[in-house]
Order: sequence, then C-alpha cells, then structure tokens
Amino acid sequence: MRNSAGREADVASPASCETGVEGQTLHIVAAGDWSIVHLDPVDRQLRALLAAPPSARKAEIDFAAIDRFDTAGACVLARTAALLRDRGLTVDLKNMSEAQRILIDKIDAGGMPEPVRHLSEPLYIQVTARVGEAVRAIGEEALGMLGFVGAVVATIGRTIAHPGRLRVIPFVHHMEKAGFDALPLVCLLTFLIGAVVAQQGAVQLRQFGAEVFTVNLIAIIFLREVGLLLTAIIVAGRSGSAFTAEIGSMKMREEIDAMRTLGLDPMDMLVVPRVLALIVALPLLTFVANIMGLIGGGVVVQLMLDMSPGVYIQRVQEAVGFWTFGVGIVKAPFMAATIALVGCRAGMSVTGSAESVGAQTTRSVVRSIFLVIILDALFAMFFTAVDI
Repeated sequence: MRNSAGREADVASPASCETGVEGQTLHIVAAGDWSIVHLDPVDRQLRALLAAPPSARKAEIDFAAIDRFDTAGACVLARTAALLRDRGLTVDLKNMSEAQRILIDKIDAGGMPEPVRHLSEPLYIQVTARVGEAVRAIGEEALGMLGFVGAVVATIGRTIAHPGRLRVIPFVHHMEKAGFDALPLVCLLTFLIGAVVAQQGAVQLRQFGAEVFTVNLIAIIFLREVGLLLTAIIVAGRSGSAFTAEIGSMKMREEIDAMRTLGLDPMDMLVVPRVLALIVALPLLTFVANIMGLIGGGVVVQLMLDMSPGVYIQRVQEAVGFWTFGVGIVKAPFMAATIALVGCRAGMSVTGSAESVGAQTTRSVVRSIFLVIILDALFAMFFTAVDI
C-alpha cells in the first residue's frame, strides 16, 4: 500500500491555468504537469485568451505551482509571453526556478530568426560579377587541364621509354569500343550527310548551269572538313562520354584509390590506353567516313545528274589532291587526343556521388565538341595561311 501510495504521490496533477484581471494586471497562474502529454487543454485556453485579450497594461505569469516542466510547456508559456508583449503589455515571469529560467532563456534565444535581407545590387555589378566568376572558373579549369595533359604526356613518355608499361589488352579493348563498335553509326550518318550535301549542292549549282561541279563540292567538303568533323562529334558524344562515365564510376566506388594503394598508377591503367586507342581509331574512322560520304554523294549524283559511277570516280580524282585528303587525316589525331583527354579528365574530377558522374559526363561532351570545333577552325586558318 505504501508503494502504491508513494507512486500516486509522485504522479503530478494535469496542467491547469487560471487567469484573471486585477486592476490593470492580467494574472496567469500555471499549475500541475506542464509536459507535452497534458498541454492540449491549457494551450487551447491560452490561445483563446490571446485571441480576445482583456484590457490590461501588465501581465504576470506565475510558475510557482508548476510540478513538471518540459520544452513543450516552456514553448507554450514563452509564446504566450511574446504575444502579450507584441500587444503592448509588460510581462513579468514570477517564481521561476533556475531550471525553468534556463529553459525559457534558451527558447527565447532560439526564437524567430531575423528576416533575410537581400541587398539589391545594380545590374552592371551583377553582370560583372558573373563574368568575373566565369573567367575565374575557366582559368582554374584551364590550369587543371594543363596539369592533366602534362601528366599524361609524361606517362606516355615513360611508356615509350619502357614499352612493357603499355597495357596492350585495355588498348585493344578501347580501340574496339571506340572504333569498330562506332562504325555502323559513323557509316550511316556520313552516307546520309553526303547524300544531303550532294542534293542541295546540285539544286543550287543548277541555277548557274554548274551542276557538274557538285562532285568537286562533295569531295572537297567531305575530305577536308565534314567527314572528320562529323566523326569527331559522334566520337565525342559516344566514346568521350563513355570514358567519363567509366572512370567516374570507378572514382565514385573508390576503385582508383584502391589502385594507388596497390601501387598501380591510374594514368598507366586507365588514361593512357584510352588516349592512345582513340588516337589510332579516329583517323581510321575518318577514312571510312570520307568513303561513305563520297558514296552517298555518288548515289545522289547518279540519280539527279545521270552521272555514271566511272565518271563520278574520275571527277573525284580530278578534284582531289593529296592534301585535300591529307588535311582531314592530319587533324584527326589531335582531335582524338582532345576528346580522350577531356573525357578522362572529367572522369578523374568526379566526386563521391552519382549526380557528379552525370554532371561531369555532360560537361565532357559539351567541352569536347566545343574544343573540336575550335581546333578545326584553327587548323583551317593554318592550312589556308600555308596555302594548302
């Protein structure tokens, strides 16, 4: 019985709240168990009081009769005090214990945050800041890319000095993935583009009675520019993105860190085989693309101009010199190295999330295509300057 009575004595009465106005003072007397279990009735009572507050200039909240007090009860009373102050009343918290005071102070300190103030800057400052940030980011990326290119060149130099360092199986594998597997797509697209160029060229040249020069147009455009450029863009979107995704996934799964732990150089294992494979594969793809473009153009010329295949081949031989074909082949290894380096560099820049893999893959494709077009323009200006 004593144990039962003792337990009953330990149980606090439910929370209660007595309110009244004496003179110009609003009295609020809190009593009982002000923990989250018993707060709903008194919370409703205080909300109703605040919805239609009595006329008073001062408010007193008495904590003396509170048996238990937790964060929820402190929040209710602190909110009540704050709303009374907002209505112009002077609030006095009476008979608080030290623990209750500390809890109320903590809640007051973590009250409503200060509103965020957005400073509106002039438009020219915002534009200048964005341009400056873009220039800084481009500079950092250029420095990082320069360092990566230097590391790859140094690794290739060591491979040339010690041929046994070359990973032959990955080299052949990536030649197959980047070269042989891309042949169907390259052949189809270059055939169709050759046919389109021939059809449009014949239609336009016919207005001047010069449709016979359609063959010259097809041969020169494809062998010097379109064949290589179209192939490089296909490879950048196909193989360059694959390089980034493969290396990025390994970086995300910490496989590259495991390689370094085992004493294996990721440059030797991952980067150099891909770069060398693409340098070998892209000129071969370009050669096939040129042939397919000429075939596509020949089909259209035969249908529209009634030119026999023998005459078409003869006209191509007359229009094409060694450097007409050589210009495209000379540019191919440089574009291949650019695509491979950008793709591998983006893969090495992946952080530990799948989102980073997707972002770096997108960036590698965009940068590769951009740099390929820039490189093609620079080569075009160079060959024009040297009269080739």
